[in-house]
Amino acid sequence: MNERLSTKGGTKMAARGGDEEELRLIARVAERDLEAFEQLYRIYHRRLSRFLFNLLRRPPVIEEVLNDTMMVVWEGAGSFNGASRLSTWIFTIAYRKAAKALRRQDEPVEVDRSEELVSLDAGPDEELAQERRQALLAEAVATLSPDHRAVVDLTYFHEMGYREIAGIMDCPVDTVKTRMFHARRQLRRKLGGGLADWI
Repeated sequence: MNERLSTKGGTKMAARGGDEEELRLIARVAERDLEAFEQLYRIYHRRLSRFLFNLLRRPPVIEEVLNDTMMVVWEGAGSFNGASRLSTWIFTIAYRKAAKALRRQDEPVEVDRSEELVSLDAGPDEELAQERRQALLAEAVATLSPDHRAVVDLTYFHEMGYREIAGIMDCPVDTVKTRMFHARRQLRRKLGGGLADWI
């Protein structure tokens, strides 16, 4: 394991399987480098937007939580100590901000994203079939609880392991495994047929 340390700005960071470029950026952010922060924001904007959409389902709330998350990154960059991957640290902040937002929400509002999920490279028939599969999957995922959606999203769309997800969600690894088990079971029931093989 690569344990190379950087002490820029008094911040110690171990490159533990994380992206060294991102570690350089967070060290510069700790020194109040606005250009580095903008680069980091661009790197994480799309990933966090997708993750937060799967939890919150409300575009205005998603943008607010994303901005709150990145504000914490800006203000707390000096506290990142490299004990986890940078992405784990940032997703932990986002998950906690989203959980607070969920507690404040009155009623969930579903947004149809089926048009956004269509592959641009597919032919017309395949595009239609892909759109239908994506819509069915999105509908099924929307029926899950926020915690189950978070586990599915972090596993399949962000390729994180259970231990990393447990760190983000501040729960035991066995809880993450149990949530994934129940989420898969519920998705299989909802999807049925060939689509259930995806889960």
